[in-house]
Amino acid sequence: MREQEILERLAKSKFRSSFHLKEKDLLYIKDKGLDKIEDHAYDFINKRLKPKIIPNDGKQTPWKGHPVFIAEHATATCCRSCLYKWHHISKDKELSIEEVDYIVRVIMAWIKNEVKGG
Repeated sequence: MREQEILERLAKSKFRSSFHLKEKDLLYIKDKGLDKIEDHAYDFINKRLKPKIIPNDGKQTPWKGHPVFIAEHATATCCRSCLYKWHHISKDKELSIEEVDYIVRVIMAWIKNEVKGG
């Protein structure tokens, strides 16, 4: 599984592995359910990462406020530069449906690991 391989690589990064969901994030996930969190992930990725040109690239993902934001930083799916460095997804084009699906799968795999306790 490609998602598990990238999560294992990210776990070796001191910076990426420092991100964890807080109790309020876990309660939010429990309240909303994983399907709704996945909907939010698609919404955020389609709005903030999918476009070819992102005027505030590198600053578009908040550091807190939603479990998906934390997951984006943990999985290096927070900006186009990180997507290129960690996932080899080109910066110079609009993301494809398959790339968006892959990004959301990585985010959700990380979130599910956090919900399970690590």
